[in-house]
Amino acid sequence: MDEQPKVEWREWGPEAFATAERTGSPILLSLVTPWSPECAAMDASTYAEPRIAAHVNDGFVPIRVDADRHPQVRDRYTMGGFPSTVFLTPDGRVLTGATYLGVDGFREILDRVRETWDAKGEAGGSIPRQLRETEPPGGSLSAAVEERMIEQLLAAYDEEFGGWGADVKFPLPRTIEFALVRAREQATRTLEAVRTHLLDTYGGGFYRYATERDWSEPRRAKLLDDNAALIRAFAHGYRYTGEEPYRETAERAIEYLTTTLWTDDAPGTGAFAASQAGRARYYQLDATEREDADPPPVDGTVFADRNALAVDALCTYYAYTDDNRSRRFAERALDTVTELVDEEGAVTHYPGADSPRGLLVDQSRVLTGLTTAWQVLGEPGPARAVADWTIEHLAEDDVFRDGPPGEAGLLDRSLYPFDYAVAFADAAITLAALTGESSYRETARETLAAYADATDRMGVEAAEYATSVARVRQPRTIEVGPAAGSDLHRAALRLADHEAVVVPGVGGETTTVLDGEATVGSAETPTELESLLTDA
Repeated sequence: MDEQPKVEWREWGPEAFATAERTGSPILLSLVTPWSPECAAMDASTYAEPRIAAHVNDGFVPIRVDADRHPQVRDRYTMGGFPSTVFLTPDGRVLTGATYLGVDGFREILDRVRETWDAKGEAGGSIPRQLRETEPPGGSLSAAVEERMIEQLLAAYDEEFGGWGADVKFPLPRTIEFALVRAREQATRTLEAVRTHLLDTYGGGFYRYATERDWSEPRRAKLLDDNAALIRAFAHGYRYTGEEPYRETAERAIEYLTTTLWTDDAPGTGAFAASQAGRARYYQLDATEREDADPPPVDGTVFADRNALAVDALCTYYAYTDDNRSRRFAERALDTVTELVDEEGAVTHYPGADSPRGLLVDQSRVLTGLTTAWQVLGEPGPARAVADWTIEHLAEDDVFRDGPPGEAGLLDRSLYPFDYAVAFADAAITLAALTGESSYRETARETLAAYADATDRMGVEAAEYATSVARVRQPRTIEVGPAAGSDLHRAALRLADHEAVVVPGVGGETTTVLDGEATVGSAETPTELESLLTDA
């Protein structure tokens, strides 16, 4: 019996693009993730259809890319979800694209692409908007940034169901953190909604988001970075309210990370796997049925950026609870993350010879994890090196490129991702306080100012930007004389506003509270520190 044809996927790289140029064929780029059920479904149906596979192989150069492993490709070509099905010219310009396509829809788009290609050729391609709009708006930082974000919270908040927005509900952990000190009832009601609807009460861990306004119909995939961010948000919720359900929710998610997502297949002493697939049918089983069923697969890839966020979350939880399990796993993951930082300070995205190096997503998130670990564990690690390499190699006129130029497609064009730049700026603010080097704060200030005039167009999902602007305009620091782990240090971690920086081991036996460069006061005991921070 003849074997049915299959799509002959190629790897992303110059060779595949050269083949397209030589043969005069358009490219089919399939961006997939291991955790998306739609990606598996499209492989099982659309790409498994023999006539489609033959058509693709004969008329296109098919390229398959794991979007988690190649963020630069993902950020230039995603169609807004996975799979992203993108048709390109041989020089990487976009002809058209979609997300999931069934057999009939795929046949239709193949015909349209062939018509466009035959009629226009290379001229039918275009540059994605995010690559055309490279100039940030500029501006200056003021209190208005924070005020406008508070207005956005009030305007977008869902009074009936909690959260922000009137349709799909994303948990928005950084927005929750911003609201905890500015609109606490919004924050706590949103935490309640997330805890009630997105926490897997049987297996632990958080689902990605809910497709309905009332937080129903969740998308079931569980990603390490999503879970880490929510653990941190629930830890902060516990710090501000003292409510045990918030601590218990964070603990339940930590249990998921340290069991289901923990892997010893890492360059250090272990680390966290990237994700678990969102197979809805499994998660809809009751507890007894799930006990006997095979769970969705886990992608065991160890990503530097996601593990750094896990370190950040576990250290935050440990700071508020003294939970030794969180500390142990944070230290082990931190060892692995540090193994992925070279002597110059460039971060390798994941272990492996084909891994990208020096991506802004890794540099910014690793710096976040390192600076949190420095505050909580007293271990600076390669924080300075990571920051210095990023500034030297990725900074361009007060903004940051997403990584070194690539050799295929549109990777040679600059992309300046707002989210990762803000994350780097926020971590640099912390690093400035930890090192006493004001240059890091100035870098953060300049980076944030580059986007200031876009504040009116920012929605609640950009609350981290407003937080960072508030932090750089009025930095708050607690300088702890004794080393990390001392009673004064532990008290400072529990009592400090989560937007302040705790600097351990500066020398002496007292703790000094600073508001900007002004000294608020000093304390020699945890009780005195509590009184000082309460009065301040």
